[in-house]
Amino acid sequence: MESMGKKKPRPRRSFTPEFKAEIVDLCQHGDRSVGQVAKDFDLTETAVRDWIRQAEVNAGQRDGLTSDEREELARLRRENRRLREDVEVLKRATAFFAKETR
Repeated sequence: MESMGKKKPRPRRSFTPEFKAEIVDLCQHGDRSVGQVAKDFDLTETAVRDWIRQAEVNAGQRDGLTSDEREELARLRRENRRLREDVEVLKRATAFFAKETR
């Protein structure tokens, strides 16, 4: 009874940019719907729709951050987080050494 209505979560998969581009091309220029393409390739409709939306942004057909801009933003956020951690360590070290010299 416990398992009724509950689906086991599917494992997270990663796809190459080439595969995503091929799927987007099938949806935009093929004679099949997004749902049918997703079903044929064992993908979720949401993922396929997200890939189509991102392809439209990258092509300038829709507003939003391009893939390159998203990558740069993620890189800058990681760097910013690391620098904040470095500053915090330096603050603690300064406080420690200031206390030692008194």
